[in-house]
Amino acid sequence: MFEKILIANRGEIALRIHRACKEMGIATVAVHSEADANAMHVRLADESVCIGPAQAAQSYLKIPNIIAAAEITGAQAIHPGYGFLSENAKFAEIVEAHDLVFIGPTPDHIRLMGDKIAAKKAVAEAGIPTVPGSDGGVETFEDAKKVASTMDFPVLIKAASGGGGRGMKVAQTPDQLKEAFDTARAEAMAAFGDDAVYIEKYLGKPRHIEIQIIADEHGNVAHLGERDCSLQRRHQKVLEEAPSPALNKEQRMEIGEITRQAVAKLGYRGAGTVEYLYEDGKFYFIEMNTRLQVEHPVTEAITNIDLVREQIRIAAGMPLSFKQEDVQFNGWSIECRINAEDPRTFAPSPGEVTDFHAPGGLGVRLDSGLYAGYRIPPYYDSLIGKLIVRGATREEALMRLRRALGEMVINGVKTTGPLFEELLHEPDFISGDYNIRWLENWLSETEPKS
Repeated sequence: MFEKILIANRGEIALRIHRACKEMGIATVAVHSEADANAMHVRLADESVCIGPAQAAQSYLKIPNIIAAAEITGAQAIHPGYGFLSENAKFAEIVEAHDLVFIGPTPDHIRLMGDKIAAKKAVAEAGIPTVPGSDGGVETFEDAKKVASTMDFPVLIKAASGGGGRGMKVAQTPDQLKEAFDTARAEAMAAFGDDAVYIEKYLGKPRHIEIQIIADEHGNVAHLGERDCSLQRRHQKVLEEAPSPALNKEQRMEIGEITRQAVAKLGYRGAGTVEYLYEDGKFYFIEMNTRLQVEHPVTEAITNIDLVREQIRIAAGMPLSFKQEDVQFNGWSIECRINAEDPRTFAPSPGEVTDFHAPGGLGVRLDSGLYAGYRIPPYYDSLIGKLIVRGATREEALMRLRRALGEMVINGVKTTGPLFEELLHEPDFISGDYNIRWLENWLSETEPKS
């Protein structure tokens, strides 16, 4: 097992990884920008190294600085968390080239799943259902017209190297296809340096269902059930729950086993998430994320499996600590992403946290590096915490979440906490009857409550 791990990230996920390491008896190295010198993960780590100025491009994305920090501290492995360099195949290769261990999948799998066209082809061959659409990239508008003519409109133009909704445009009718095609390519080039796009059937009111998998290098693969991530704004997840209100036990085990077998065929190693759109009883592959997900705690809550601990064990060459038949799903869990944003306009709200109180009690978990006096920097993602609750039933989890939100105090900045307090009184959300477009429709139809 490793004696020391460098955590190549910041915020709540860096703290999450630190905690897992400490429980395993592993020393930690925190890297940080100048703006994060007083961050909680830096204060708690055994060692810390400043790797550059506030801008991420000069610090958290600066590969030579991270490698140098690992070498001077004697770290044996690097955990990338999520975001930043976590799905950068080149970074994983460089880590390995310096005789360090990358805590994640192989560079080849990161690269494969980072190419949406290649990923769709690979998983289809492995037995995963995919959305009807082009077999590969669509290079010209004439090609786009031919593919679109084989499907009913609307259709979706997507960037091959995309993510987060960028390079993604909908054509409701054939007349809109040219503008959608050109705009998607231009956005893809601007965001990813790659204008390759492909076309898929546009689903009207799907849910976003993802399957958590984990695999070791000894051929053991397990799925840990599904998460429902359908509450979204601009293709960004806002709230997640496990299990999904839309699936029954048979559906859950069927798509879980399909995913598990496909991942085994791919020879995958590490934690990963296969994401689907789900509509009218059918699953359609979207993408595979080759890293730990923001929403991983809801899976941990209902399985009692520490995913970060398993990641570290796998990277050290150890087998999974459990088998598929050992996985038990107990209760219901919900996670709210607490962002430093206006709860209605979603404008960023960096600044000093003047008062902070974490909710507690049975079944309540808050993953956050906040403390009174901490200054939230304006340079990074606005996620400042994740409030996770677990109950024996969905109803109990909802009541516990309502109570926990009422206890949470974060003063000095605006947060999205009040948004969730509103949503917990909405009949559609209470019943679980929502899809990936529900939140944006609700936001446009409702006025802030006084």
